[in-house]
Amino acid sequence: MLWLLAWLLDRLKTRFANLAPPGTQPLLAAGPVLTLPSATDHYNGMQKPYSNFPEDFSAMVRDYQSDSNLALLLDRIARLAADTPATVLADYVEPFLAVPEVAGPVYEYIVAAKPNDARALVILANSYWLTGRGPDVVGNLASRAIAADPSNRGAWHLWALTESDPRARVARWKQVSERFPEDDLARVNLADNAASLAGAEHDAQALDLAITTYRSLLASATQPAQRSALEKAISTLSKWRL
Repeated sequence: MLWLLAWLLDRLKTRFANLAPPGTQPLLAAGPVLTLPSATDHYNGMQKPYSNFPEDFSAMVRDYQSDSNLALLLDRIARLAADTPATVLADYVEPFLAVPEVAGPVYEYIVAAKPNDARALVILANSYWLTGRGPDVVGNLASRAIAADPSNRGAWHLWALTESDPRARVARWKQVSERFPEDDLARVNLADNAASLAGAEHDAQALDLAITTYRSLLASATQPAQRSALEKAISTLSKWRL
């Protein structure tokens, strides 16, 4: 099932980074002026004006990507967050949600200011997940997001991903796929986890669930490569004897 894992990881990277609900209005584009050092000036013992405009936030991220100085990045984020509204911070970090070392620390401040914002909770949880934080921490954030907005699919995905018990994880993905029947990513996860459970525990019911789910994915697949991979998975699993 390596093809499924690769497909899943590729789709996960983009799904949680694009969770803006329909109708979301543009956030503010500027905030108060703050003095923060660039990476170069920091090493020279100097400071330069660092205004709260998106292009300057981008420069801060580019500095980090160039020098990998995480301590400096965190210091600059902390100083920026001290005087910047959460909505403005969210606007600044939006282009960098795929950089968890940036998105995570920024969204810690946003979640502190907006503890019931489901999208903020999901972005923070996803950043934690991508940087190796434990499933307990990520799962707690996902559960909070579900409580705040039961329609947030990203929250449900993280809730299912963080379950450590294989059988319980299959049950969670089944629940997610039933709640969102058009969610192909949830069905991929359900099929993949059910197939893994069937192989590990010789579970015939899990095998049937995996095959049935793969067939439902095949029925809606349009790309030749996807159809070929699904047909191969179904053929392989159909030959299993548990």
